[in-house]
Amino acid sequence: MSENLTLDGLAVALRALRLLAVDYSHLPAPDVHASPVFPDRLELSFHRGLPDFEVWREALNISPDAVVYREQGDGRTRVLKASADFAGAALELTGYSDVCVPEPVGGAA
Repeated sequence: MSENLTLDGLAVALRALRLLAVDYSHLPAPDVHASPVFPDRLELSFHRGLPDFEVWREALNISPDAVVYREQGDGRTRVLKASADFAGAALELTGYSDVCVPEPVGGAA
């Protein structure tokens, strides 16, 4: 990371975003993150469940085997992550979803 990085330093990530906006404008809108810390990375995240993540994963031809599953928040949130190269940028997809916790049998905890 350069302390003097200009907006032009994010050109790779922003170019990838521009191409995604043109080629995949019909897909659900993600949260988008580009940062001077990792100027060649573009992050797309989905916080309203995993279907939007899956639509993007399929559209970008990312193999299901490339998806990493984990849980956070003491097991209350599931997280899917996948990475791909797109237009010279490291593209990262992250999907978040609540974990369905079954009710205790008999209603007692």
